[in-house]
Amino acid sequence: MNDKERFHAIMSFEPQDRTLYWEQGFWGGTVERWYGEGMPKGHGVQGNPAYGDTVRGPATPIALGDRICHDVRESAGLDKPSLRVPVELFLYPGFTEEILDEGKETLVLRDELGIVKRVRKDKSSVPQFLSWPVKDFEDFERIAAKHLDPEDPGRFPEDWETQILRLNQYDGVVAIGGHPCGFFGAPRYLLGEMALLMGFLDKPDLIRIIINHLADLWVDLYTKILTRVKVDCIHIWEDMSFKNGPLISPALFEEFMVPAYRKVTDTVRSFGVDIILVDTDGDCRLLIPLFLEGGVTGLYPFEVQAGMNVQEIREQYPRLQMLGGVDKKELARGPEAIDNELHRTIPGMISKGGFIPMGDHQIPPDVSWSNYLYYRRQLSKIAATQG
Repeated sequence: MNDKERFHAIMSFEPQDRTLYWEQGFWGGTVERWYGEGMPKGHGVQGNPAYGDTVRGPATPIALGDRICHDVRESAGLDKPSLRVPVELFLYPGFTEEILDEGKETLVLRDELGIVKRVRKDKSSVPQFLSWPVKDFEDFERIAAKHLDPEDPGRFPEDWETQILRLNQYDGVVAIGGHPCGFFGAPRYLLGEMALLMGFLDKPDLIRIIINHLADLWVDLYTKILTRVKVDCIHIWEDMSFKNGPLISPALFEEFMVPAYRKVTDTVRSFGVDIILVDTDGDCRLLIPLFLEGGVTGLYPFEVQAGMNVQEIREQYPRLQMLGGVDKKELARGPEAIDNELHRTIPGMISKGGFIPMGDHQIPPDVSWSNYLYYRRQLSKIAATQG
């Protein structure tokens, strides 16, 4: 089997020769540490990531210019990366980046998403967010007309025909979507998290218009793509939960988001794409029935510290596709902890189908290169005996 065939067999709960050797991603500081601990440096890191930036792993669809490290994949024996169809799916053109104020140690700038933030010049801490581009209907109408037009030809690369050929010949996974395409994730970039959450209550018409516009935008763009490209799955990025549960209630999710999900998932299914994966951190258990109602087929990364136990959730949802579930914190503690974690997570999961084991988020810098290699070797051995 090649990686594409293996992916479809796993996601269809059918027999396969082995599981996929995937990871969601790594911190930039993790890769830097691993080079210092002897990881061979044949390619270097594309994208010049800072310490806390994400370096994409093969489970996360990549496009040209994304932060990736082929050295990790080759040295750790990971499979081919997922490829993301290179079409601009959110704000296009982006806002003009500009410095609004400069101090001795900080800058106030507007980024490509139109967010104004104060950042330290040395990048030693997270930004302080000052304002977002949408406050009312007029703001959104202006941004929708200029930045959310599906007919803008610049959304497609100049070498689109070449990209179509490349993607249709790829024997790995080809995907649409991912960050920031989600019905919670994308509006958060437009309004800010607090304004979005309050908006469900005090500006529901505005929130509904934004979500519906995004659904129509993605239906239009996905239709254009799927008429030309053989796509294996759709990724929806939300990050809408924390340790103690989702950021919004199931009632609000059902009212505002399920119809938008259905609009998109029904469209892609009409083109034969029946794997729809949602990336959301934290404890999203209350939302799983509603994701399924909206046409979603799988979730990742199943953060263990938020109570997302893949064994327990598999019992509740036997046909839910699952990626992740291995506690990344345990990888830093050494071989015994790694063995315990894998034996807690893996037994029975691979044989039941619909499951790809990997870390439950980006692998952090406290994981040594030797521990990571041990984890990958042990995972492969256990998967081979229990698949």
